[in-house]
Amino acid sequence: MDAIPCRLCGNALTETFVDLGMSPLCESFLRADQIDGRESFYPLHVRICPECLLVQLPAYVPGEDIFSDYAYFSSYSTSWVEHARRYAETMTERLGLTADSLVTEVASNDGYLLQHFVAAGIPVLGVEPAANIAAVAREKGIRTESEFLGAETGAALAERYGRADLVAGNNVYAHIPDLVGFTAGLAALVKPEGLVTLEFPHLLRLIERNQFDTIYHEHYHYLTLLTAQRALATAGLTVVDVEELSSHGGSLRVHARHSDHAGEPSANVKSVLEAEAEAGLHTVEGHKGFAEAVFQVKRELVEFLLTARAEGKTVVGYGAPGKGNTLLNHAGIRSDLLAYTVDRNPHKQGMFLPGTHIPIHDPARIAADKPDYVLVLPWNLRTEIGNQLAYVREWGGRLVFPIPHLDVV
Repeated sequence: MDAIPCRLCGNALTETFVDLGMSPLCESFLRADQIDGRESFYPLHVRICPECLLVQLPAYVPGEDIFSDYAYFSSYSTSWVEHARRYAETMTERLGLTADSLVTEVASNDGYLLQHFVAAGIPVLGVEPAANIAAVAREKGIRTESEFLGAETGAALAERYGRADLVAGNNVYAHIPDLVGFTAGLAALVKPEGLVTLEFPHLLRLIERNQFDTIYHEHYHYLTLLTAQRALATAGLTVVDVEELSSHGGSLRVHARHSDHAGEPSANVKSVLEAEAEAGLHTVEGHKGFAEAVFQVKRELVEFLLTARAEGKTVVGYGAPGKGNTLLNHAGIRSDLLAYTVDRNPHKQGMFLPGTHIPIHDPARIAADKPDYVLVLPWNLRTEIGNQLAYVREWGGRLVFPIPHLDVV
């Protein structure tokens, strides 16, 4: 079999980062009439490029097959909308954005971020490939084009709407199989003196905190600041600053400008690069050992669920995030160990999780059934969900967080 080429530098991918076996697409929820039908599973075999060090999942599934119609709506997370509001406020002040400016967001989802700029009277453009989600944003009055960003679409959008003072991309840079083309699109969208900000989960934190469930087919690569720098450089963009965020288990927000307007990078850039190097992430060898940590997380969770079942305890889930589907499928958990899960997103209620076929209900089901344990699948929203589920203690129920280690509270 021919070696798979690195999507950044073209080198042959000969090294494994972690192999999670086979799994369905994590957002491919099933209707009741589909659960007896054929279901597609794809490898979750993550490689690392020995040349440029980009950790990547081969494009087993084209992006168009995943993102053209999508079930993830950002606005259902209260804390994420607040995160977006703070960002909008900060960037408006820092860049002096006005009614004469333009803010463009790539993968703008349902307008969770751009709505804050609109409220401040700043013109916006959303670029959202999922037609169903783009329609929701337009209903909110947020100008949105349903497109996949690449070099050509970026240039065409800039020609039609003008280049932006600020181009934002939250949790999209890891979702793009054509990393080089997408980056060229970013460069085309932003003014020569404009700013690009990208938020994405930091591979350093993923490894440190055993976050293997954030590996799924929608995430084509897993970035360090070093590999993000190398990717942005392909389109003449230079990282000038970086922020470390707590969102999604530990993320980076990189600030980049066209290289001829970049100037000297901030001290933050040097600091994060040094932390990565110290953790071994600037060498292939430093990425080894993650598979054993994954096994320990799986073992702890399965042992807990088997013990609860043997003791006659009831366990249900909270949330139906993509990461939960990686976790449940890799651990082989089905409805005999997790009776059901619930989700605030009405688009998911009444559906079934891919692969495991665990049913999804309205959150009110938990108060009605009073289970002994609630397994929190979106553990990255621990504080928000802990507050939402505070009522579980009324009947002596307990919350279970599976990552970074099993925690029953």
